[in-house]
Amino acid sequence: METIRIINFIITAIFAVCYSYQFIYVPVSLWWQRRDKKNSKKRAANHTALKIPIKKDRKRYAVLICARNEENVIGDLIDSIAGQTYEGSVTTFVMADNCTDSTYNTAISHGAVAYKRRSDKYIGKGYALEALLKEIKTDFPLGFDGYFVFDADNILAPDYIEEMHKCHLEGNDVITSYRNTKNYGDNWISSGYGLWFLRESMYLNYARCKLGSSAAISGTGFFFSDSVLRETGGWPFHLLTEDIEFTISRVCKGRRIAFCRSAVFYDEQPVSLRQSFRQRMRWARGYIQVFRHYGKDLLSGMFHGNFAAFDMAMNIMPAFLLTAVSITCNLLYGIIGAVSGCDITIALWSLFEAFFNASALLFVLGGITLITEWKNIHAGTARKIFSAFSFPLFMLTYIPVAFTALFVDPGWKPIRHKATTSALMSELRRVESKEKIS
Repeated sequence: METIRIINFIITAIFAVCYSYQFIYVPVSLWWQRRDKKNSKKRAANHTALKIPIKKDRKRYAVLICARNEENVIGDLIDSIAGQTYEGSVTTFVMADNCTDSTYNTAISHGAVAYKRRSDKYIGKGYALEALLKEIKTDFPLGFDGYFVFDADNILAPDYIEEMHKCHLEGNDVITSYRNTKNYGDNWISSGYGLWFLRESMYLNYARCKLGSSAAISGTGFFFSDSVLRETGGWPFHLLTEDIEFTISRVCKGRRIAFCRSAVFYDEQPVSLRQSFRQRMRWARGYIQVFRHYGKDLLSGMFHGNFAAFDMAMNIMPAFLLTAVSITCNLLYGIIGAVSGCDITIALWSLFEAFFNASALLFVLGGITLITEWKNIHAGTARKIFSAFSFPLFMLTYIPVAFTALFVDPGWKPIRHKATTSALMSELRRVESKEKIS
């Protein structure tokens, strides 16, 4: 049984080798946040004193929303797009994908240009996006300067497009943004998602960009220019995790994805453990698909000095594989030990040590994110504090998810969302207005 302890130690050591570089992201992010805050105050003072005019090089933008049975929430998203402070042209497009409810009619009634799509064979957001872009190309031959992609349950801060527009004018052709959560305070599952996405925004993407590397797109809340669309020839990304596929495709070509901290949107997270397992199993299975398709290009980029390729490779495979190996080895040794009548105390203690160390690390990472992003989290104080302790548990539930994804293909199934309450909408607007004043 001493063998399993050695195996667990080796796996832990490999984890450290693969991911220790991400610890550098934490002080980098903290230092730049402090510097950016000082600079923003200076810029605000200069604009007020000198009355510097704001450049208005307005672009024509399109917003792409692929929705499947989202009649409860899509109206709120479209309304938040219509209420943007951006003074240029913005057209909202919706693809009602395999819908059996009134998503299409709701989108039309809120002012969007909507289309319908039905396919039993080509299922998933990637196919829906491809179909939507083809419809736009036919009906709007002049095209647009850039395209935003959102999920139907999202809500945008009033200045979201304005802030992304500024980032676009700086020469960025693919941009991702700051992902906050609408329902952080619902339970430990939604807060687990929320804390993870805040960490991904500020202690991965923000730090990556400050170090000159590439951010990673995570599902929704991103932008790509018309030049990118022409380069890709539409939307040829159809894997289960089309967002990661798009990211890896860009990185393998040596391209950079920017991150816009000042562009904030809100996302609704699952509250059911069953739905959460299904969603994350799809993500895990999608990582396998992406690595199969782009693994060779990622490795080639790594050996040619592309740090972003190394960073993205670490994010989609090592943790997944090492977790699966660890589970398999510990299960086998536990079964063998029990059958043969051997003392399995060492194996159990080794496994406990691994879980304890992982939990402690996750608590620290979640705690740092909670403290620095405290004002941006829309939940009560007790829920915020509790989320720091439940975050490690939420993250450790990825272990059975990752293991199951090796053998089960979950396919693509929609996550049901609830309507955004008027109280929450009012609170988000109030907070955004207060932040602008301060």
